Amino acid sequence: MTNNTPNSCVKIDCDCQHVWSLAQEFAFKRLSAKPPVLNKTNMLLYQYNVRARRISATYARFYLETEEHGNPAKKGRYYWAALAAFASKTVACSIEDPRVKTIGTVLQGLGKGNMWLFYEIAPWHWAYSLSSKSFDMCKATRSGDNFVTPILDSIKAMPWAKEALPKINNFKWNELLEYGFNKVKKIESMEPLMPGRPAAQLEHLLSIAKHEQGKILQPLIYDDEDFKWWIQQQRSAWVNWASPALKLVFASSCDTDDPELESVAPRDTMLEDFKSRMIWIDLAAKKFHGLMQAKKYFMEHQLQTIASWVGHQDDQIVTPTMPL
Repeated sequence: MTNNTPNSCVKIDCDCQHVWSLAQEFAFKRLSAKPPVLNKTNMLLYQYNVRARRISATYARFYLETEEHGNPAKKGRYYWAALAAFASKTVACSIEDPRVKTIGTVLQGLGKGNMWLFYEIAPWHWAYSLSSKSFDMCKATRSGDNFVTPILDSIKAMPWAKEALPKINNFKWNELLEYGFNKVKKIESMEPLMPGRPAAQLEHLLSIAKHEQGKILQPLIYDDEDFKWWIQQQRSAWVNWASPALKLVFASSCDTDDPELESVAPRDTMLEDFKSRMIWIDLAAKKFHGLMQAKKYFMEHQLQTIASWVGHQDDQIVTPTMPL
């Protein structure tokens, strides 16, 4: 509908299908190439590392409340997104590592997991920022087959879509998201320096982390037999010396000389095993949480740098793979 009356507004009511279609469109466009590639607009970025850096930027922008519909007065409610910005940056760094580039299965797995996690989790955040009331009314209706036709066509055209959607339960709401977003509401109700707010932030973070690790990444990539085999091989002595260190760096750079700014996985971590992986993620989350309390200015400055990657482009013109 077009409003042809100058200096006036019209009210447009969106049903839940349109809310989720708009939210999904946001995620698709964030990973689209600009300017148009081969005279076609909204083409999926070709390079996995560029996608990962755009994803990192979006998570940072959610936390900083500089994303669409963000509210700076509520900064801190999306605490998981701050940690996720560093995690997706780590994925980008891994993809850029020459040692990883040679292993197609691992490269594909990292690209697939990072992209589909983003397609699943970013729309929840975008829709909540748009309207928490609409979010509450519509959260149970989101589904990979409940979009307007253009978005439905786009999602079906995405890489790995046929495999990914059933494995991640078709974008549907679950109890971990319920708990995590209830904590968002609690954080919103508390003043920044109010006792108990940091604890609520950490509880929110851990709930969303369990969701993304257990409900999305575990079935999508870690249960894949080929991906699992390569991850297991990296623990072998003959491979381990030539593999990237398993760590999370709390900085915009890929690496750091400051051990305070990194979380190194325990030596007995089995990355493909959910429980083992969550032991490390819990440790990493608590270290991140400590840094956010003790070095908040530094951490937010790093997130601002990451947020600036939102416009990163592919290094070269390539044949696009996915039309939107």
